[in-house]
Amino acid sequence: MTSTTDDDAFMREALLEAARAGQEREVPIGAVVVHAGHIIARGRNACERLQDATAHAELVAIQAASTALGSWRLEDCTLYVSLEPCPMCMGACLNARVTRVVYGAAEPKAGACGSVVDLRQPPGYNHAIAVTAGLRAQESSQLLVAFFRALREAKRQDRTDTGA
Repeated sequence: MTSTTDDDAFMREALLEAARAGQEREVPIGAVVVHAGHIIARGRNACERLQDATAHAELVAIQAASTALGSWRLEDCTLYVSLEPCPMCMGACLNARVTRVVYGAAEPKAGACGSVVDLRQPPGYNHAIAVTAGLRAQESSQLLVAFFRALREAKRQDRTDTGA
């Protein structure tokens, strides 16, 4: 069983990945996968860089974890992610047999751990995911708010510079 202290430390690592994504002009979402008490994979949003709608932090981390373990089955793994996963990412967690998801901020527009839909344990599905919500939610939210504020300001500045 993972302790609250461990959860906090691993979420801090996910937030570091989120900050790196923001520095790369990606939406600042980060993730880490933990197995046997150790981080085995990291991921951060790469949709813009890769021009790939599926390059969410969770999927990048899940792919890296599968490579690290030599298996697509991520049983006994926990995914820490700064923002509540979307349906695509929760679907990947279900298919990969991730045991637990710990997330920071809720995602009221696309969250799939209960905010919009609940894919923790779909009816008839052969796997369920334990979820811990809200760990370091304020920090995650602040990264997102600052990122989108800066993006809006840059667009406003662009319009001003071009006389639009």
